[in-house]
Amino acid sequence: MELGPKTKLAELMSNYPFLKDFLIGMDDHFKALDNPFMMSTVGRFADLSKISLFSGVDLDLLIASIAEEIRTKTGESLTVNKPGDKVDEAPIDRIQTLKNIIKDLHKGVDKDLLVTRFRELIKDVAPTEIATMEQQLIAEGMPEEEIKKLCDVHVQVFREALDKKVMPGLPAGHPVHTLILENRAAEEIIQKINALEELSLPRIAEYLDSLGAIDLHYLRKENQLFPVLETKGISGPSKVMWALHDDIRAMLKHVKSKTSAGTVTPLELKTLVTMLNDMIYKEEHILFPMALETLSDGEWAVVRQGEEEIGYAWIEPEKGWEPLGTASRPELISGKVGSLNLDTGRLTVEQINLMLTHLPVDISFVNEHDEVVYYSQTADRIFPRSPGIIGRKVQNCHPPKSVDTVEKILDEFKSGAKSSADFWIQMRGRFIYIRYFAVRDGDGKYKGTLEVSQDLTDLRALQGEKRLLDW
Repeated sequence: MELGPKTKLAELMSNYPFLKDFLIGMDDHFKALDNPFMMSTVGRFADLSKISLFSGVDLDLLIASIAEEIRTKTGESLTVNKPGDKVDEAPIDRIQTLKNIIKDLHKGVDKDLLVTRFRELIKDVAPTEIATMEQQLIAEGMPEEEIKKLCDVHVQVFREALDKKVMPGLPAGHPVHTLILENRAAEEIIQKINALEELSLPRIAEYLDSLGAIDLHYLRKENQLFPVLETKGISGPSKVMWALHDDIRAMLKHVKSKTSAGTVTPLELKTLVTMLNDMIYKEEHILFPMALETLSDGEWAVVRQGEEEIGYAWIEPEKGWEPLGTASRPELISGKVGSLNLDTGRLTVEQINLMLTHLPVDISFVNEHDEVVYYSQTADRIFPRSPGIIGRKVQNCHPPKSVDTVEKILDEFKSGAKSSADFWIQMRGRFIYIRYFAVRDGDGKYKGTLEVSQDLTDLRALQGEKRLLDW
């Protein structure tokens, strides 16, 4: 076989299985090769040029190293096609230029000079290239928080090129079509806020209450779209955008609080409106086009599954779109033949499922590999969940600011130093108790973490005794 930028990773791994250990030893980014889920998704379509982009490993070095390892192990000398073709180099050159612009912005280089460089050097920039640029910056060590701070500047510098991008026509009911309709509904509320000639607190409170539904819009992105993009190796842009979601949530909460107290200022309202408008722009000029270029019809079907469980903001999705591909979600294997022998009895899979979903608590289970493998779909979940999280790393199911806490809990559980952690919060006037338990087998080996969330508001109010049935 020939070896070059377009050589598929799956073909290489099939012909030369020893390359897995070699690549993992070459760079930490290749540890994903040990993940069967990643190999069954990203590994099926990725070629060496894409692997180079996502890992940050120089393409020439990657190809040469693989060729030498194959020659050493098998004696076979492959024909090497170096990435000298302009078609292959152009996207890489543009991405490097974009990365340099962002790094210079980080250093404080005059923005007007960078805009000039951008116009001269970048004639056409695709949303996927901006996403890949952010992914590489994170891989190279730039903190996500720094990239988030620079995100508004990214858009300002790239706006001229991005405005020329025309999103392809979308059929009614497609997930992106629904997200865009929600953006139009959000803009109507924003326009009403902008049209206020004076600070009418009752009207502002009304509009802010309506804007609260934007959380459903963000939750569907976080729990349905982002997980599927992660299977393509695209996680950096999702993390940055999730952090911006949280900034908007915090600002909306702050402005609502100040409105209730009668102390909200025009500047605070303007800041909130600007953050919302900027997110709409980022979605429709970067995220959505990039996702449409990246995901297949069948993968969009996976995004679509479970959206109703989270809900929609202001609208109901239109009907019409039917995916051509087949959606695939991790499915539980139910033993319909008979019951399962447990330590203290026998239950069918149906009975177990019913018991878990009728408990007065919400539970989620993360296995020993930090993958979310189960959540109880109770009637009134405290925190929204959808099938999009199944198989996902638990670290990616939390906003960036919470990841350190998650990692600390997992590390302590795995080491055996701790076996539980608990938190309690006030949310929408309710008292919520959240507990985490290390799950270990009979030999004390760590097998995962159980999360249990419960609304204790009514329980805390109980007094005296109740000994009689009153219904």
